[in-house]
Amino acid sequence: MSAALTETKTEISEGELTQRMAIVKRFKELLEQQRERFRVYLSELDRERLAIGTGNADEIIAHVKLEEQIVEDIFSIQKVIDPLEIMYNAAGPYLPANDVSALKTTLEDLKLQAAARSGQNRDLLSGRMAEINSEIQAIKNNPFISKARQALYQNVTPSLVDIMG
Repeated sequence: MSAALTETKTEISEGELTQRMAIVKRFKELLEQQRERFRVYLSELDRERLAIGTGNADEIIAHVKLEEQIVEDIFSIQKVIDPLEIMYNAAGPYLPANDVSALKTTLEDLKLQAAARSGQNRDLLSGRMAEINSEIQAIKNNPFISKARQALYQNVTPSLVDIMG
């Protein structure tokens, strides 16, 4: 009698199997979309690094805005992936796992690469900003420029007077 109970517990209905396979299919689709978003993000980080090197502020701003949009997309997809992953794990041993686990591994690698490249770009940008600040300070502290500025404004006398107000 216990063998019959065990056999009944391991069998699932056709409808439940179809539902579980739909979960797997949707979960894989979302993981693939997320993987593609991370690849786009990585290529954008590479382009941003080049823009930081050239020092074009408008180009850097455009890259940052695009990155923000990509990151927002990544978080939106992740909000859907998390509950689906719970459903996937709860579905049990009836689902093929090799495709999903490979996708998840790739996705984790891409996340690590994105974090590393983002950190590198942040460091490059911080370095570039420090260079610009030191150049500004050098200009402000240049005695020739200070004397020229003083001489420029020293002998200025007003020539018009506003009597209206």
